[in-house]
Amino acid sequence: MSAPHIRHAVPEDEAALIRLERDTWSHGHSVTPRPEEDQPFFGKRSGPLDHFVAELDGRIVGYVRLGFPTELAANAHVRQIRGLAVAEEARGHGVARALLRAAVEEARARGARRISLRVLGHNTAARTLYESEGFVVEGVQPEEFCLDGVYADDVLMARPLRQPQ
Repeated sequence: MSAPHIRHAVPEDEAALIRLERDTWSHGHSVTPRPEEDQPFFGKRSGPLDHFVAELDGRIVGYVRLGFPTELAANAHVRQIRGLAVAEEARGHGVARALLRAAVEEARARGARRISLRVLGHNTAARTLYESEGFVVEGVQPEEFCLDGVYADDVLMARPLRQPQ
């Protein structure tokens, strides 16, 4: 497999992203219900330019969604990773790391001072990746979610993008 090609999403990617979202969904990393087949991928708060996609051999195998943690002007200086998924067959080939780095650079280019994310406590693979890219745990909400009868911690992680002035 070649190195992943990272680019901004375009509207024509929606069908492939819907399939990827449904194929990769699990309570191992998601607190939302499994997406329906007819559920749109892009929405009012997250359009194509809020997503990067990863391609391997011309096929979309991953995405990262970058947005704001809230709609408040008071924290408009923060961007949040609001979703990251990689196809099973593409895991272990640097796809998630490349997507994460693209999101960090995009947040920096848009003038953000911080980038944050939320990850389930039991998702050790994702937590290890985030830590290796400079994210630190800033808080844990114990047993914040109940997924299929099992309680899961919500781990808040972030990293600075600029030095305070």
